[in-house]
Amino acid sequence: SKALTLDQAEAVLDAAEGTAMHAYIVLSILIGARTEELRALTWDHVDLNGNPDASPPLPPSIMVWRSVRAGGETKTKKSRRTLALPRRCVDALELHRDFQAQQRRAAGSAWQENGLVFASSVGTPRNANNVLRSFRSVVARTTLTAEEWTPREMRHSFVSLLSDSGVPIENIARLVGHAGGSEVTETVYRQQIRPVLLEGAEAMDRIFAGHHEIA
Repeated sequence: SKALTLDQAEAVLDAAEGTAMHAYIVLSILIGARTEELRALTWDHVDLNGNPDASPPLPPSIMVWRSVRAGGETKTKKSRRTLALPRRCVDALELHRDFQAQQRRAAGSAWQENGLVFASSVGTPRNANNVLRSFRSVVARTTLTAEEWTPREMRHSFVSLLSDSGVPIENIARLVGHAGGSEVTETVYRQQIRPVLLEGAEAMDRIFAGHHEIA
């Protein structure tokens, strides 16, 4: 598997604006939820307001507690997690809620209310193939080759972007809901994790680059 660079991720996010996939893609890249978790996500597990008066204050959040796997359970018990939402996710979900309300009105009596955040145009669950086609139609708006990318690689991109920014592997493991912690994360995403030794070498290159030029 591969991951989007920061520039590529921004290009995909920009291409998704105004489409039914916008919020789905924003959450995939910015919180790293599995595609089967997002397809099962319900509005009662989304808190777009938080509680700033609580002690400590509670930010807007999403409860990743279900998936479309057999029995509706997440991949493992430790995969159940509550994640604070970045501002960009909150904005995207607010727009998506309005978009879904328009879909509900347009569908009329054909609408089937399941409480799903990412439902079809008539409120029913979206299957994996439907999501894949919709995702690739967005990617096709960028310079990337759409057929070379799948929704799960947005989760890989989340890991890669965090690792590149210096977030510790232990923290990334908790965010992506890996039962075995950092060891599992390093095994699954070894191509996306920037090794500590590599980071040290690059840091030394930067530190001594100016000194070498002066010498």
